[in-house]
Amino acid sequence: QVKVVESVGALVQAGGSLRLSCAASGTIFRINAMGWYRQAPGKQRDLVANIISDGSTNYADSVKGRFTISRDNAKNTVYLQMNSLRPEDTAVYYCKVVDSRWAEYWGQGTQVTVSS
Repeated sequence: QVKVVESVGALVQAGGSLRLSCAASGTIFRINAMGWYRQAPGKQRDLVANIISDGSTNYADSVKGRFTISRDNAKNTVYLQMNSLRPEDTAVYYCKVVDSRWAEYWGQGTQVTVSS
């Protein structure tokens, strides 16, 4: 069984910073990719950023230059450093882990609220 646990979110002021972390544990095959998605009320869940096993990264256009994703392979942990936060970044952030068999595992989500 694989468990994916995100760090606790927070309420931050616009322009502030926050770092999220997500750790995968349990019986898991080699991890191919780890990523962050977010879902605002009434909207679909969208990709924020992901990082592949070779270290390559992808970002949503809305967060490029502000967010940075990184990964600690030894700890099966992924981080999302969020800077220059905006009210429109308010959402529930979800971590997704994809293993070498392309099985997907999701965290329970963590709330990030940015006040104006």
